[in-house]
Amino acid sequence: MSEIIERGIAQPHQLKVRDTKVQGAEGSLAARIYSCVPVGSKQDSLIVFFHGGGFDTGDLNDADEFLNHLAMGNPDQLVLASSYTLATQKPFPAAVEDAYAVLTWVKKNKVRLGWSGKQLIVAGIEAGANLAAVCTLMARDRGGPDINGQILIMPMLDPGLTTCSMRAMPAPELVNVADACAAAYRGYLPNAADRIHPYASPLQSSRLKNLPPALILSAEDDPLRDEAEQYGTKLINAGVNTTVHRLPPAPLQEAGARNECACRGHALGAIGVFLGGLQQQQAEKSTSGTTSPS
Repeated sequence: MSEIIERGIAQPHQLKVRDTKVQGAEGSLAARIYSCVPVGSKQDSLIVFFHGGGFDTGDLNDADEFLNHLAMGNPDQLVLASSYTLATQKPFPAAVEDAYAVLTWVKKNKVRLGWSGKQLIVAGIEAGANLAAVCTLMARDRGGPDINGQILIMPMLDPGLTTCSMRAMPAPELVNVADACAAAYRGYLPNAADRIHPYASPLQSSRLKNLPPALILSAEDDPLRDEAEQYGTKLINAGVNTTVHRLPPAPLQEAGARNECACRGHALGAIGVFLGGLQQQQAEKSTSGTTSPS
């Protein structure tokens, strides 16, 4: 039985946050559940979220404020934030195998989570968005679990750091961001051959068909902007229902700044619209009797 610590947050929707454990590829992982429904009730939709930190740092606290806003603004969504093996402990593919293992675990533990199993969405920010994108590829290639949507917030998708927004940065602070990205990839992908593996660099994948609908959020003046938008274009060309939304400029040179940027109404509003669209699609499938098995 998972060890759970619950902390109620006084909010209009009575958000409750509880810390728990989930199963990764090689052991248990710290996780956190955000829910606006009474204990014992079930949500139809679950968002599994992976934090940022450049693959080598970061934890559940990094995106806590953002996920509080996300859960409060979308009270019909159950949100599970999961940790994963950092590159300082074990490099690629440990993190992506953890992320995929968490998705298979949630499908087997619906009752424990308070989830009906009807709709699964994977999401992440920065390095966590890389893992989220890769999980959709892995789920397709490995025959499940069924993923109904993906939300990629300012994702790291190009270990080669070849995009114009990454190479043409005017300020010394942004150059430091590029250097930090390069260092993160060196730790995550010490084997140079892995840098073109689609499970490390989904932007390099030539097989992007049959993936779930995607919302991709980039940000003006962000060195990661072009790779996010290029990935969106590739998904669209592969026939994937994809929305790409560029957020207003924000100071992104500080650690954790992407989480702060995501807390702004622009990001949360776009996510809310995307989630609403997925719910409508799910309702239409249920009405027609074609709901995917849970």
